[in-house]
Amino acid sequence: MAEAKGSAENGQPVVTDVKPPPERLYGRQRGHPLRPRQERLLDETLPRMRFPLERAADPASVFGHKPEQIWFEVGFGGGEHVLAQTNAHPEVGYIASEVFHNGLCSLLSRLVPVGEEATAPVPEMLRLWDDDARQVLNVLPDACLDRLFLMFPDPWPKARHAKRRFVHPQNVALAARVLKPGAVWRVASDDPTYQAWVQEVMAAQDYFEAPEPVLTRPEGWFPTRYEAKAIAAGRQPMYWTFTRR
Repeated sequence: MAEAKGSAENGQPVVTDVKPPPERLYGRQRGHPLRPRQERLLDETLPRMRFPLERAADPASVFGHKPEQIWFEVGFGGGEHVLAQTNAHPEVGYIASEVFHNGLCSLLSRLVPVGEEATAPVPEMLRLWDDDARQVLNVLPDACLDRLFLMFPDPWPKARHAKRRFVHPQNVALAARVLKPGAVWRVASDDPTYQAWVQEVMAAQDYFEAPEPVLTRPEGWFPTRYEAKAIAAGRQPMYWTFTRR
């Protein structure tokens, strides 16, 4: 991997200075106390949708039928993007990761009716992972994914937290390993620190074609609540499309 040039700005380390990522990238798992319905979703619905790590060597086998493609979303937040993508592409096997329990519940609550958390059918082409996404990515076979999403991730804006950002030289290599040649990695962020960081990290790697971001959400990209909040607050989102070489 090529090294980034230049020096740190505004206390932000250059790519060559960044420390290896920690064993876990995320912070808290819970916000406000969960309601009984949310607890049932986590206890009764989530286990029926959780990605089975023991079958990761053959990811196509974990879905209800053989998918035409397999897509992976890192940190899905409230799940709006997951739902939009899975509804628009029912032929795709979709793996979506999120550690924040309130976000998991937000998605799960839209998938099963109240009172049927343990019995209602769950989407056969969607599997969830409620821990660090890298635990799944690390055990997937080479070149098995057709698309990867990182939509408005936690920016970890402090310089000492740069190692926690998913866009990190080691994670770029990991993404490159699991993506097929020609596969796409979509990244979106509204945070200026993270935006500059993505530009720097992706300019210093050789795995992906890395054109400049666009400032208007491209066709085929679906909105999220985080994007809406950013625009309402006057922040400018950037949207990147990286293609595996």
